[in-house]
Amino acid sequence: MSETVRSASERRLEIQRRANAIGIDEAYISLLVDEFYRRVRSDSILGPIFEEAIGDRWDHHLPRMKSFWASVALNAGTYSGQPVPAHKKLTRVQQAHFQHWLTMFRSTLEDTAPGAEAVAYFMERAERIAESLQLAMFGFPGLPIKGSAA
Repeated sequence: MSETVRSASERRLEIQRRANAIGIDEAYISLLVDEFYRRVRSDSILGPIFEEAIGDRWDHHLPRMKSFWASVALNAGTYSGQPVPAHKKLTRVQQAHFQHWLTMFRSTLEDTAPGAEAVAYFMERAERIAESLQLAMFGFPGLPIKGSAA
C-alpha cells in the first residue's frame, strides 16, 4: 500500500479549497471576528474581562484575531502570537467563561456563517482551542496542583 506524501503547500491549498467550498474565506473571517468581538464587548460577562485586558487597543487586537482565525481555518500561517501565555495572564478568567465564550461564538456563527457546514467547521476548531486553553490555565480536573499537598 502506497501512501502519498503531500508538501506543506499542497496541504495548505487542500485546507483552503475545503474551507472555500463551504464559504469560508478571509472576507468571511473578517466579518466573523468583527461581529463576534462587537458582541463580546457589549456582553455583561465577557465585556469587562476583555476591556481590562485590551482597553483601547482594539485596533491592534482585531487584526491579530483575524490573522489567528485565518491561520486556524485556512492554514494561512500568518499568526505568530502565543495564546497560552497571553491567556494565563488573565487572572479574572474562570473555566465557566470558556463555555460562555463558545456559546457566543456559536451564536455569532449561526447568525453570519454561509451555512451549517461552516458553523460546524469553526466550532470544531473553537472547541479544541477552548479545551487547550483551559488545560493550560486550569490543568486537568482532579489532578493535584504541582507543589501542593495531595
